[in-house]
Amino acid sequence: MKIVFHFEEILPVKTYGGIERILFWHMKQLASLNHQVVLIGHPESKVEEYGITLIKLDLKNKSAWESLIPSDADIIHLSYNYTPNIFIPTINTVHGNGKIGENFTLNSVFVSRKHAEIHDSNCFIHNAIDLSEYPFSEKKLNWNTFLFLAKASWRVKNLKHAIWACRKASKHLHIIGGRWFGLSRVIHNHGIIGGNDKMKIMNDCDALIFPVRWHEPFGIAIIEAMSQGLPVIGSPYGSLPEIINEEVGYIVSSHQELLQVLNTPTKVFCPKKIRKYVEENFSIEKYSEKYLELYKKVIAKEKLNQFIPHYKLKQRAEDLLDF
Repeated sequence: MKIVFHFEEILPVKTYGGIERILFWHMKQLASLNHQVVLIGHPESKVEEYGITLIKLDLKNKSAWESLIPSDADIIHLSYNYTPNIFIPTINTVHGNGKIGENFTLNSVFVSRKHAEIHDSNCFIHNAIDLSEYPFSEKKLNWNTFLFLAKASWRVKNLKHAIWACRKASKHLHIIGGRWFGLSRVIHNHGIIGGNDKMKIMNDCDALIFPVRWHEPFGIAIIEAMSQGLPVIGSPYGSLPEIINEEVGYIVSSHQELLQVLNTPTKVFCPKKIRKYVEENFSIEKYSEKYLELYKKVIAKEKLNQFIPHYKLKQRAEDLLDF
C-alpha cells in the first residue's frame, strides 16, 4: 500500500510534541511493515533512514503541496480537517476539539470514544506511543512526588489546581510543559523539555496529576506516564474515564477530591500492571494495525461516518468545566 502523509514541521520532533510524535511513529511502523510511506514535508525532516520517502515542501509556497502527491498513491492520511482536490481516497485524523458547528470530513477518525461522540461520530482510534522509546524499570511508588505534563499556559490543562493541591498537601510537583511563576519549595519548573531529560524527571515521580477542565480528546501524557508504571489522577472529562480505570489511577471530580487523594490514597498500585495495561492497549503497533483496516475501507469507497461529523456542543471547547 502506498500511503501519503503531509506535515509541515520537522520530523522526528526533537523535544516537545504530541501529534508530531504519533504521526512519526505511525509512519515508521507502516514502513516496517513494508508499506510505501511518503511524507510531503519539511525539507529538514530526517525520515528516510526509517524507510520513509521524503518529498520536500517548498517552504515559500507551502500551499502547493497537493501538486506533489504521487499519482499512484493508494491513500492520503492527513492529521487535520481537509480534503485535497484530487481523486485519491483520503482519511483524516482529528486530534483536537472543533469549533461550535464545525463540520468534518466523512472519513474523519477521532482519538477517543468521547471525542467522537461530541463530534457526532462513532469512529475513533485511541492514541498510542512507541514503547521502544519508553523503557521500563519497576520501582516503588512513595506518593510524595507528582508530575504535571501538559502545556502549562493553557488554562484547560489546569496547572492551577495541581499546584494548589500539592502545596496544600506538601507534596512535590514537577512541571513539564511550561512554568509556574511563583515561589514554593515543593513546586519545580522544568519548562518545555523532551527526550532523556523528560524521562528522568518522569521516573523520579510517583503519579501524574492531569486535572483537565475540558473534554480532553486524548492526552498522550496519560499513557506516557503509565508506560513508566505511574498511576494517573485525572478529572472526569473527555477521554479520561475511558483510559483511567481503578487499577491504573483515580478519577476525581474536584480540587478537594484531588487533595484528598494526595493526602490519603485508598489504593496500592502495581507499576508492572500499569505498564502491561499500556502495552496491551496503547502500543503504536496496534494503532497502525487499526488504521490499516480503515485504509482498506476507505480505498474500497466505504465512508467511515454515515453522516457528516460536526462539533455538537453548545459551548466552546475551551470554556472551563467545573473542578
